[in-house]
Amino acid sequence: MAIPTIASRLERRFIAMSDDARLVSRLREQLPPGWELTQAGDLDAVGGFEEILQYRFLLLDLDDASGFDPLDTLRKARVDMMLNIPIFCFGGARAVRDQARLARADRCFERDEIVARLGGFCEQFGWGG
Repeated sequence: MAIPTIASRLERRFIAMSDDARLVSRLREQLPPGWELTQAGDLDAVGGFEEILQYRFLLLDLDDASGFDPLDTLRKARVDMMLNIPIFCFGGARAVRDQARLARADRCFERDEIVARLGGFCEQFGWGG
């Protein structure tokens, strides 16, 4: 378990949970300087509560059924781990988005929209530094 420090909490990073290599590549291309993307297929691969809490936000692919269940990931983050980091979902059919909202996703976006919104997320969660 990594012990959170002030320096580690100030790192500008986020988690992208998607197996779509093309989309993740497009996200990496849009990263502002000083930001880091951690790609994961499972929250446990990122770490426990203390590690995940140090990330600024999480992007969750609702279309990705190959490596993980996005709705289970939401439940794990919100209910089991009681994490309160922003979780932005993208893709998925209308019914899946509705289920994601019920599972406490912060917002749901179209698949093509998430890359365009990344800069705004980084600005919003950059905390002025």
